[in-house]
Amino acid sequence: MTLGLPSDTIPDQRKSSAMENDTKISPYITLDKTSFAYTSARNRWPVIVTGAIDDVHRAIIDCKEEDKCKEGKTIVEGLAAIKYELQHDRQLIPLVDDGQSDIGGYNKELDSLGLVKWSNVPWLYAECYLYRRISTLFAPSRYWANYDVFARQKNATFRSSRPAVLELAAKYKGLVTQLEGDEAGTKDAQELEEAERILFMEMLEICLWGNATDLSLLTSLKYEDIQKLQGSKARKEAEQNILVNDLPAAYQVLKAAQKTKEKQARQVDIVLDNAGFELFVDLILAGYLLAAGLATQVVLHPKSIPWFVSDVLPGDFGALLNALASPQDFFSSPADQGSQSETRPELLSEAEVSDLSFLFQHWSGFHQEGQLTIRPNRFWTHAGSYWRLPDTAPGLLDDFKKSELVIFKGDLNYRKLTGDAMWDATTPFTTAIGPLGLRSGIRVLALRTCKADVVVGLPPGEDDKLRATEGGGGDTGARKWAWSGKWAVVQFSDGKV
Repeated sequence: MTLGLPSDTIPDQRKSSAMENDTKISPYITLDKTSFAYTSARNRWPVIVTGAIDDVHRAIIDCKEEDKCKEGKTIVEGLAAIKYELQHDRQLIPLVDDGQSDIGGYNKELDSLGLVKWSNVPWLYAECYLYRRISTLFAPSRYWANYDVFARQKNATFRSSRPAVLELAAKYKGLVTQLEGDEAGTKDAQELEEAERILFMEMLEICLWGNATDLSLLTSLKYEDIQKLQGSKARKEAEQNILVNDLPAAYQVLKAAQKTKEKQARQVDIVLDNAGFELFVDLILAGYLLAAGLATQVVLHPKSIPWFVSDVLPGDFGALLNALASPQDFFSSPADQGSQSETRPELLSEAEVSDLSFLFQHWSGFHQEGQLTIRPNRFWTHAGSYWRLPDTAPGLLDDFKKSELVIFKGDLNYRKLTGDAMWDATTPFTTAIGPLGLRSGIRVLALRTCKADVVVGLPPGEDDKLRATEGGGGDTGARKWAWSGKWAVVQFSDGKV
């Protein structure tokens, strides 16, 4: 079933040069009441902006410099103006030039859309525009230019992830000790191959479900609710909810490269999604790939500006490693350090501190040896889909062609891979990702828990079956089952064949 809209409800799209590369399938728009775009624009975005206003207010209270306080108040005024425009459905205005090269592209695309309001605009563009516009409020500032308005939320949520972090830290330490020890020599070749395959599946599934704590969606969950989304029991229960699972194909690619290119450099790229616990599990995956010899280098791709509340910035790596370097100070502090009523967590045990310190030393070692690197690129915060990658960022595409596998994490990356378009759910994944699909020269693996309408690659009838489940959307025309993060897809495209 394809979700469609009358042609007169879709904004005029006088194509810019960048947009010429997009899929011709209609995008999801915020006018469509059957789409999560409608709910997102009206309910989620004002809450997110309100949170940003509250964060800057708290920072102003703590600041000592008069000029910094003055700049902060100006930023709050700008955030309040955005919130007003959202709530009163005002027209989108051109972005103020903050000196970055992407502003022209945003404004050119906005011009091509015509006179659009928040209530009737392509969802993907509007959501990217929202965060990019927030960034323009901070960029010109002397004191706030590098301020992450969402950092406080990220850190608090990572503290709330303590049980799952401790579980995975212990598991990782045992795994790496085994991989780097002599235990493998006690197994015959067939047993070892099967053990490696199963381990790969589990590590990638951990990485998949780490996306379950997307802060831009968790606007009302409490500490206990976040914990329920994490941990091994939750992962086991969720295995049956992976609708498409191409992990075996991805494993075979990396295993074949390990055998045929043993003495050569073998790179895996991970296009990141969320910070905090999800970044933690991404590093778990990166460390595993390196320790197991499935890659000789892992390149991590973060965002360059605060993005979709919880997305990874380069500074989030330092924050996470600092937490692991001093785990008692970090994890024994309240999740919300500004709260006077929150109970202080129990102290970590010596074993737990040892496990976390092991991770810090192991990952730091890979980074120092150049095997684990961070490579931001402004392309990741452009407004458009990844169909534009070959023309907009050809150097980045060339880097990906050198990689054995490029892993795209999370819902937004999936939306951008597929153009956030109203594809029929049975459309092959290789078709929906356009120029990054077949014969592109890159191998794509998407790890995505579904939190938006677009989904492709499903067997015939699967979408209708899921719509028929409780809360799935039924005959309303909405694909509500794909909004909650309960279901996932793991999809692979081999563009090197």
